[in-house]
Amino acid sequence: MFITADQLKNAVVEPGLVSAADFDEARKEAEKKNLPIDVVLVEKNLIPDDYLGQIVAEALGYPFAKLGKEKIPDHVLRIVPERVARRSKVIAFGTTDDTLKVALRDPGDLEMVRLLEKKSGKHVLPYFATERSMSVAIEKYASDLDAAMKTLLESSELLSMTPEEREKARDKGEEEDETVITAVQLILNYAYQHGASDVHIEPREKEVVVRYRIDGILHDVVTLPREILEHIVTRIKILSRLRTDEHFAAQDGKLQEIVDGERLDVRVSVLPVVDGEKVVMRLLSEKGKRFNLEDLGFSDRDMKKLRRHMQKSFGMILATGPTGSGKTTTMYAVLKILNTRDVNIATIEDPIEYALEGVNQIQANPKTGLTFASGLRSIVRQDPDIIMVGEIRDEETASIAVNAAMTGHLVLSTLHTNDAATTLPRFRDMKIEPFLIASTVNCIIAQRLARRICPRCIVSYDADRTQLKADRVPDDVIERVAPPLKKGMQPPRLYRGKGCDRCNHTGYLGRVGLFEVLEVDDVIRDLIMKGANANMITKQAIAGGMTSMYEDGIQKVKEGVTTIDEVIRVTGG
Repeated sequence: MFITADQLKNAVVEPGLVSAADFDEARKEAEKKNLPIDVVLVEKNLIPDDYLGQIVAEALGYPFAKLGKEKIPDHVLRIVPERVARRSKVIAFGTTDDTLKVALRDPGDLEMVRLLEKKSGKHVLPYFATERSMSVAIEKYASDLDAAMKTLLESSELLSMTPEEREKARDKGEEEDETVITAVQLILNYAYQHGASDVHIEPREKEVVVRYRIDGILHDVVTLPREILEHIVTRIKILSRLRTDEHFAAQDGKLQEIVDGERLDVRVSVLPVVDGEKVVMRLLSEKGKRFNLEDLGFSDRDMKKLRRHMQKSFGMILATGPTGSGKTTTMYAVLKILNTRDVNIATIEDPIEYALEGVNQIQANPKTGLTFASGLRSIVRQDPDIIMVGEIRDEETASIAVNAAMTGHLVLSTLHTNDAATTLPRFRDMKIEPFLIASTVNCIIAQRLARRICPRCIVSYDADRTQLKADRVPDDVIERVAPPLKKGMQPPRLYRGKGCDRCNHTGYLGRVGLFEVLEVDDVIRDLIMKGANANMITKQAIAGGMTSMYEDGIQKVKEGVTTIDEVIRVTGG
């Protein structure tokens, strides 16, 4: 940014818009994350984006462009190519017969101004724009990755080259690099903009398919020529610091990109398959850190249970469910509440999904002998108050975790089980004595993730029993959402999404947790000591007031949060 941090401090601190302490804290965070200071001030809600933009523009001596409110004609927008707009943060947003209005993050960039004057043949009038409004404007280039990628490849000579010519071009590092660099950026940018959690780049015999996992469901988004596969994979390997000369072994790595002004951490897995190398990238944006426990979908009743056990200084809180059910997010949300200056928190994870300030996080690395068990054994010697174990996978880890919970530590961890009650017999299978399980496990959260109904296109409809039966909704669900009506009563209303541009016409946008929170009370402890199976424990827990995941899902259907189909899909009905 053209303005210095000190200039910006004078502009916002002296008038009393932001306190000096808050500004200095934001500056440290900006330096740590390698982000512009104005972006962090807005992210921390210290000052509104448009207000800050006006202040910066006045300090720089340039007019301010509110790009989010501008209706930019397509022919004007495309005076600046999309890849230039993304790379150099410049947007053409208005024109007259002899003037071109251009918004820049650095309106003092005279070189860019001269280039645009030469290209357009008009006098360029530079404006200042914030990172956030610039990102909104860049999205206007296209919402269709297929169209953007087609435009990129048509302007490139890469695909018209012979294999020998492509090899020479790659050695020179010019045309191919520019095309492939932009292609990888587009794939990540569009994935981020559409809320994808994973990107799959899958080689086929004659083509390459790019797929996004959005709200838990995989979608085909673009098909690319087979010839570009090797170059894209090589580019991703370079960014991830993987071996580019290894094509027959699995490789794992990670990379970082700044997308729309936000740091995007990406876990990369490259795996050789029949038709080449398949790449899967897990996207971990800064947005993930902002989840609070209240945002995840816990009912008030379950929230009270969980908070009660979070206040204890010893014992175990466990999150269970299959891969991708949000267990780690729940544990991070708990840690955010527990993370105060008067406690020592340590974690052992594989991988570390988000960096938590003030928490001592250890990355497990079996290649160096740093396993969950050995790492946990070392953590216990570090005088911790709270310990998080990314996952309890084996008997040794389970034994150390249970002993830590017995000796004055609060232990958080995750486990792969289908429901809360199954966790207890699972511990027995790991050779943990029943009396140890009964005395250490305080609370078990079982969860799944269901897609939320899109708030923009949500509509209601009558919960007609006849129609629900015709739609093959299970009878027990019908009885819960549409009980028989007495004379004069109106049928209850249910909800669904019609589909719109915002949700890619799926009717769903985002996800919400379906939970069951099992408290280990005296009765449950007695059952554990007697070796009761999971069914017996579940029945007692429900009798004691536990709401099952299925019932929690049905309640969210009634509230218009999700749909019957989603609850059946993720819980198995």
